[in-house]
Amino acid sequence: MTKSIHTARIALVGCGAIGTALLELIRNDERLQVVAIVASAAGTAQATDVAQALAPAAAVVRAVPAESIDLVIEAAGHGAIAQHVLPALARGVPCVVASVGALAAAGLPEQLEAAARQGGTHVQLIAGAIGGIDALSAAAVGGLAHVRYTGRKPPLAWKGTPADAAHDLGALREATVIFEGSAREAATLYPKNANVAATVSFAGLGLDATRVRLIADPSVSENVHELEAEGTFGSFELRMRNKPLPANPKTSALTVYSAVRALRNRVAALAL
Repeated sequence: MTKSIHTARIALVGCGAIGTALLELIRNDERLQVVAIVASAAGTAQATDVAQALAPAAAVVRAVPAESIDLVIEAAGHGAIAQHVLPALARGVPCVVASVGALAAAGLPEQLEAAARQGGTHVQLIAGAIGGIDALSAAAVGGLAHVRYTGRKPPLAWKGTPADAAHDLGALREATVIFEGSAREAATLYPKNANVAATVSFAGLGLDATRVRLIADPSVSENVHELEAEGTFGSFELRMRNKPLPANPKTSALTVYSAVRALRNRVAALAL
């Protein structure tokens, strides 16, 4: 019989907006003990300040410690997958990944699976800002014919993306489609905005068959996610209006809540 886990010593990879918000939410949860915060050289000072305020027992380090870690949570962006998650998995440490869009890179999903098999462990991709992933995954068992994700955000939430070069985002007066194509293309071109597209694709038809439309819409103040699916099961339509994370308007606050839920499920005796 497998012994239940009731506490976990956690290494948090990344201490930006998502990592900081996550620490704020779990700071009083005695089951989740953040013992290490992995930061780059440039991010060490900020991570140290955050650790002192929210996780005083955590050491700020440059790599996931080789020992005394039960779980890794990645919240650092796409580059952290290869640098930190793959080695941890190969050593047998389970990982939770927030930067799902990184898996649009050719061969990376296979590398994650191989590393997890090598270490005899498990890697979990969080649902993040979108709901209905459980239903979509179940529907895929019976067969899916069509899946489309539409992401609609305020124009300035697309600053720093390819849309910024193609459009005067500050001057838009009506909803404008800034991208239409596959989930793989969306996750590659809009890595900080299209994690949801990649998540939907892994739950359903895959990166190349999942259709994605991204919209800059001055009439909305929230991040709006729409999911449509048809298949043997029937069909469903889901629409969510997510408030952005205050420290990062490109990210829905629900992304942080999804990461916290994943961590709490790891230490819960009963989880859904």
